[in-house]
Amino acid sequence: MLIPPVFKKAAMLAAVSIVPLSHAAFANESPEIKRSVLLQQKLTLPSPNVHAKVIRVNFPQGVKTPRHTHEGPGPRYVVKGTLQVVEGDKTGIYSAGEVFWESGQAMTVENIGGESAELIIFEMGPGH
Repeated sequence: MLIPPVFKKAAMLAAVSIVPLSHAAFANESPEIKRSVLLQQKLTLPSPNVHAKVIRVNFPQGVKTPRHTHEGPGPRYVVKGTLQVVEGDKTGIYSAGEVFWESGQAMTVENIGGESAELIIFEMGPGH
């Protein structure tokens, strides 16, 4: 089958124009992007309906929460400062950049650092 020269030229122009676009798309992918699993936890949900929340909590220097619980378990990420978490019979000290798993048991959190602290709570509670 013979391809008319006009179509050959159009096909070559299309191929040439795609190459730079493809290169540009890959050029945006930075080799500096790194992915790290900070925490992994197997979880059995009590219901197929889960109410998920992301909560930011700021702790002034020296503050300690009363004993409390949350609606559900989930990972907690320390954005800033140092926190001491007492949950059940387990005590952990977590600093900026660290992640811990909260089970939902009664707990206290105390800012034991020399500055304010910030915590992001990823909470998974029963759906309503």
